[in-house]
Amino acid sequence: MNRPRTRLAATGGLLAAVLVVSPAFAGGADQAPPGAVAHESKSLAANEQTNAPASASALGLASGEKLTVKAVIEDASGARHVRYERTLDGLRVIGGDFVAHKDAKGSVKAVTYNYGRKNISPASRTAKISKAAAQAKGLATAQGAKEEKTAGNELVVLVTDQGPKLAYDVLTTGIRANQVPTRLHTYVDAATGAVLLTDDEIKTGTGDGIFVGNVTINTTAKSGGGFEMKDAAGNTATDVHNQGDPNTGEGPDGDLFTDADDKWGSGAQSDRASAAVDALYGAQKTFEYYKTQLGRNGIWNDGRGARSRVHFADAMVNAFWDGTQMSYGDGANNAAPLTELDVAAHEMSHGVTENTAGLVYSGEAGGLNEATSDIFGTAVEFYVNNANDVPDYFIGEEINIRGDGSPLRYMDKPSKDGASKDCWSSTLGGLDPHYSSGPLNHWYYMLSEGSGAKTINGVSYNSPTCSGAAA
Repeated sequence: MNRPRTRLAATGGLLAAVLVVSPAFAGGADQAPPGAVAHESKSLAANEQTNAPASASALGLASGEKLTVKAVIEDASGARHVRYERTLDGLRVIGGDFVAHKDAKGSVKAVTYNYGRKNISPASRTAKISKAAAQAKGLATAQGAKEEKTAGNELVVLVTDQGPKLAYDVLTTGIRANQVPTRLHTYVDAATGAVLLTDDEIKTGTGDGIFVGNVTINTTAKSGGGFEMKDAAGNTATDVHNQGDPNTGEGPDGDLFTDADDKWGSGAQSDRASAAVDALYGAQKTFEYYKTQLGRNGIWNDGRGARSRVHFADAMVNAFWDGTQMSYGDGANNAAPLTELDVAAHEMSHGVTENTAGLVYSGEAGGLNEATSDIFGTAVEFYVNNANDVPDYFIGEEINIRGDGSPLRYMDKPSKDGASKDCWSSTLGGLDPHYSSGPLNHWYYMLSEGSGAKTINGVSYNSPTCSGAAA
C-alpha cells in the first residue's frame, strides 16, 4: 500500500498555504544519488569483516591485534577502501584506525595509518595510577558541566603524535551551563596521570539561521579535520542543489554540509548553510522534545535521527516528509526557504504518526493526522522558546507563503483561513485534511489557553467555544 507523502503545497489548484498529500516517494532509502561513482554497503562490510583476520596477517600486524571493519567504500573500478578499527590484546585502540586501499581483486595496494603509525603497542601495559585517580581527573576536567556522572573508566591504548600510550578513558556525562548535553571523554595517562586528550561526543557548532537566528547545533568532527552537519543520533542536513521533482519527491540524498570552523550560515538566504541551520536545529529540537517530554526516542523510537534535505527542487514552495526524511524547498524564486521551526517539527511529527497511529490520510483520520502535526509543531515551538521565533498558536506564520504576512492556519479560530472548520460536524470527513484538522487544532488551543480574548506573547487571540459558553 502506498504511503502518503505530506508536504506544503502551492500548486495544482490548491491554496498556497495548505498542507497536502501526494503519492508515496518512489525512491529507496539506500539509493545512491544520480551519477554516484562509489558506494558503501553493509554486505561489503560483512564480507571484509569475515576476511579481517587474514587482512591483519597480510599487513603484518601484531598477533594480539584484532580488526573491526568500520566502513567500506567501493568505487566504479571495483577497488575498495576499507576503514578498520583495532583492539590490542582486548584493549580498545583510540586513534589507531587505518584505511586499506585494495584493488578489484582484493590485493592491498596501500595503507593509510592514523598518525602514520602502524605500531600501536605502548611502552608499558601496566597502569601506575588508580582508576579512582583517573576518574577524579576526568571530573575535574569536565567541571564546566553540571549533574556530572562518570559512565566509564576503562584502560585503552591512545595513539598520539608522540606514539601509543596506555590511558584511562573517563567518560563524564552531564549538562553544560548553556543547557547543551555533554559526553566528555577524558584520556588520562595511566603512567603519569596527565590529561592526554579530551573529546566530547556531543559536537556543537554555532549557526545563523534564517528564522531561528544565532543558535547552537550539534555537529560531528571529521576525522580528517573540519565538521559536518550530523549529530550523534544521525540527524543530518544535506544540500540537494535545487534538484529533485517537486511533484513526486524523488531526488538525490544531497551533499552533507561541511565546514572548517563549525560556524555555519550567516542568517541570509543567500548563504546556503543558513537554511540548513534552521532545518537541523528544528530536527534536533523536535527529537529532543519527543525524547525528554514524551519519552519517545526519535521518529522510529530506536534512537535514529533523520535526514533534512534543503534547497530541494527549483523554486518549490513546499516542505514534506516522505517516510524516511524531511525535504524543504526554497520557495518562490528560490528566495524564501520553508525551514521555519514549527514547519520542521510538523513534518517530523508526520513521521511519528506514521510509525505509531498510522492514520490514513482521508476522512476524519486525515484531519487528525494533520492536526497532530500542527499540535506538535506548536508544542515544539513553545518548548524551544526561541526569541527569533516567539511561540504562538499559528502555523507557518514566518514563511509567509501567501505574501501578506498571514499564517497557514490559526489554532484559536481555524475558520479565519476561510476554509477550515472550528467545530466538528458530520460533514467534516469530506473535507481536505488540512481543513478538517480545524476542530482538533481548536481543541488544543482551548485546552492550552481557554476561550475569550487574550494576549499571549504579544499576540492577540479571541477563541470562541463551539457551544458559545465560556471555557
